[in-house]
Amino acid sequence: MLWLKRWNFIERARLERELWDAFEAGDDIEAMVKQLRGSLAEGPPGTPAAADAAFRLEVWETTRVRIRRIETLMRGQSPAASPPAEDPR
Repeated sequence: MLWLKRWNFIERARLERELWDAFEAGDDIEAMVKQLRGSLAEGPPGTPAAADAAFRLEVWETTRVRIRRIETLMRGQSPAASPPAEDPR
């Protein structure tokens, strides 16, 4: 059923959200990806758990790159000012 997960938008978004939440909490996302890669290398290949971990690693790798790209673009920008309140008259 891994092939189904690969095309399941909700499953992919859930895995992306895990890494985004860790980033927003200030966790080291590179260390998380490295730890997942290490556990995948140490575990037995060909098991359903290994396939799930490989899929998670694939999603996390692309998400990590995306997070760092956005972080670079946002660096040096001031927070956007809130729009002026409308007059209720």
